[in-house]
Amino acid sequence: MRSRLTLWYTAVLALVLVVFAGSAYAYLARAVREGTDQSLADDARFLALNLAAEFEEDQTGDNAAQEVARAFQFEDRQAFIFDERGRVAAASAAPAGGRGRNGWPEAAPLAQSLAGLVEAARGPGRAYSTLRFGGSSVRACAERGSSHGKTFFVAVAQSRHGQEEELERVRRAFYVAVPVALLLASLGGYFLARKSLAPVVEMGARAAHINAESLGERLPVANERSELGRLARTFNELLARLDVSFEQQRRFMADASHELRTPVAIVRGESEVALSQESRSPEEYRESLAILHEEGRRLTRIVEDLFTLARADAGQYGLDPASFYLDETTAECVRAVRSLAARRGVALRHEDAGGEMPMRGDEGLVRRMLLNLLDNAIKYTPSGGEVRVELAREGAAYIIRINDTGVGVPEEARPHIFERFYRADKARSRNGGAGGGAGLGLSIASWIAEAHGGRVTLERTGEGGSTFLVSLPSTLKD
Repeated sequence: MRSRLTLWYTAVLALVLVVFAGSAYAYLARAVREGTDQSLADDARFLALNLAAEFEEDQTGDNAAQEVARAFQFEDRQAFIFDERGRVAAASAAPAGGRGRNGWPEAAPLAQSLAGLVEAARGPGRAYSTLRFGGSSVRACAERGSSHGKTFFVAVAQSRHGQEEELERVRRAFYVAVPVALLLASLGGYFLARKSLAPVVEMGARAAHINAESLGERLPVANERSELGRLARTFNELLARLDVSFEQQRRFMADASHELRTPVAIVRGESEVALSQESRSPEEYRESLAILHEEGRRLTRIVEDLFTLARADAGQYGLDPASFYLDETTAECVRAVRSLAARRGVALRHEDAGGEMPMRGDEGLVRRMLLNLLDNAIKYTPSGGEVRVELAREGAAYIIRINDTGVGVPEEARPHIFERFYRADKARSRNGGAGGGAGLGLSIASWIAEAHGGRVTLERTGEGGSTFLVSLPSTLKD
């Protein structure tokens, strides 16, 4: 990543520098050319004005042209005066140093080339041209003038050797400066990328050592406001959720193993006792078979509950929605547990708000939820107590309250009652109810309510008993 970031940074910077250097060089070359053209035009205009003034004094113009041309002396320029027919009337001296200096052309070829430029200036009055002679070039300007009805032309030529040398030095400077700048920028970019990604490297190294046994470790967060800080914080939150999930999974497996081990041990022990004697009475065999049957029912219930929760956790337990009446389903569940309540000496009352309560959902799961809550209420209500079921409508939701007159839920157990395999009174786990509970009833009831868009809460608990509240929407959401 550091290398890719550096390459991208260098490539973008190279493009910017090349565009900048090209634009700067083009602007400089244009500025030099325009400056030269302006200077040549000023010289040509100045010579034309001087020549017109001389014509005022000398009507013939021969001496005037010679005098004006003789006075024009520059190190890099030469002037030519042409008459109306385009013939050379006078020429200034060649640039200082003689012919051939800095590639200055001979007078004859230069005059011949300037004659063509003069023809081009007849119409507009001024013309520019770049004249090439072998390996050198000359920039020239021709301007038309007139005096006393006489037309003449003044041409000024300047060697481009000096300008080309200046532009060559600029090009060489760019050839050196751009690669050096790219090299320094790439080194600096790599250093900055390495420094910026150092926390990522550290987080990667720390994360590589985190496994299922060390989920309590966390990644370092240098600056929570930065992008990397938010990434580390998000990863730490993920580790925290994984830690909780793994802990719940370990506790689930340990509790499931414990719950399954006890009935299996009872089945093995009872079968060994029955087989250890050569002959037993029918009553003793029936007693052993009854114990085996009861523990088999308990094992079946535990396995079914575990399978239900496992499918729910994996998202594979799909609902089978159908239309039914919640008041009728609640009444059927109350009738189903009347015999259980009678055996325990618990009074069971059902209070219906009246009126039909149509609902769409999985009736089998809703029935299972209600039976689990009723079984739990009866199990923890002592003989002579009462369990009351209240059904009402509140807005778009149905409310079911299951009240009991038991001992209530201890304060330290209230946050955990919906956890799997949790029992507030472990000494009673095998007494009463449908073969004893395994601490999964409330967990399954809570999941069923949430699957229907509702919830199960402990509304009230204390010495006078407990009240569990079930809230279900009248329509199942897709």
